[in-house]
Amino acid sequence: MEFRPILSAMLRNKTAPLLIAAQIALTLAIVCNALYIIRDRLATASRPSGADEANVSEIRFYPHRAISDVRGMQLRDIESIRAVPGVVAAAWTNQVPLGRSGWSVGPVVVSPDQQTSPVTNAGQYFTPESIIDTFGLTLVDGRDFQPGDYIESDPAQDRNQASVVIVTRTMAERLWPGEASVLGKPVYLGGPDNPPVEVIGVVDRLQTPWANLGEAAEYSLILPVRYLDPFTRYSVRTEPGRHEQVMAEVEKVLLANSSDRVLLGRRTLAEARDQRYAGERMMAGLLIAVTVFLLLITASGIVGMASLWVNQRRKQIGVRRAIGARRADILRYFLLENLMITTAGIAAGIALAVGLNNFLVSTMDLPRLPVFYLGVTTVAMWVLGLLAVLGPAWRAAAVPPAIATRTA
Repeated sequence: MEFRPILSAMLRNKTAPLLIAAQIALTLAIVCNALYIIRDRLATASRPSGADEANVSEIRFYPHRAISDVRGMQLRDIESIRAVPGVVAAAWTNQVPLGRSGWSVGPVVVSPDQQTSPVTNAGQYFTPESIIDTFGLTLVDGRDFQPGDYIESDPAQDRNQASVVIVTRTMAERLWPGEASVLGKPVYLGGPDNPPVEVIGVVDRLQTPWANLGEAAEYSLILPVRYLDPFTRYSVRTEPGRHEQVMAEVEKVLLANSSDRVLLGRRTLAEARDQRYAGERMMAGLLIAVTVFLLLITASGIVGMASLWVNQRRKQIGVRRAIGARRADILRYFLLENLMITTAGIAAGIALAVGLNNFLVSTMDLPRLPVFYLGVTTVAMWVLGLLAVLGPAWRAAAVPPAIATRTA
């Protein structure tokens, strides 16, 4: 093999190989972490909320003058919404998944002696109807609320406390790890000083309005509370494919019910998802563009440097061809030279990628970079280097000995 003569030749002219190796190292470090961040952000943006997002909409109103009978307004509105053809279920709700604003409670503890909890903050859903039917949630254990479970709470007076609660599977597993069933267990919302509520049901998934990072995105609970707030948010589940038509009719009906409020807007949960994760998709797009740009720059650098080396060595190539070197020998020489430079750059790039990831872990709350990404990026850089040098190496191998030796 030609490792020693190639290494000797590079040591006599170290600047160009070092520049290419440094470029490869920097590209590997950035691309490796960029791909991981892209995957992490896109995976976060695609997490299921637990609701039937395509067919569930929220419609919001705000009063422009005092409403004397909030309870009567809510009851009339729900009755009117359910009378609209195409409505599957409807409920007053204080918030919706991925809505980016809402109620929370914490800490959530499971005994009066517990001072700290793994669930320090949970999304708190209020509803006087079945939110399971309205959102299309999956009940995996226990039961939904029954008429005797619901209470009323007036924000102008002391708030009443519900006695039962439904929690998500993720939250149940976090609060009671290893328990086969959590039904009937007490839970203290807001700390051990508050009265306990009993867990009567567990839903598979229900994301918080903020869609937090990690499993905290599914730390949600549902309370059977009719909250007498003049600000109105109704969640409506429609038949598949009839969203626009049905919600337009719902809007007309609700505006006709009362002239004391204005429409703030309506949207599906799918649209709420798009708005919530617009930043993540933008970041992923920018990182994809940066990744492609860096790969193109690196490939162009390798092609340019290899072409320069070929022009500088035309006489050397011709002499080697004249004394019996085959085209395959010349081609192998340049490919092996590039492989050595690329490997040196990859070794430095792996160390740089790990260091960059440690920095991102401490500043962006990202998990550690899996070895898989280092392996994939390493193979990609080897392939990129070989493909980039293949053209100049092929041209070098095709130089006729007579022409090459006449070159000054």
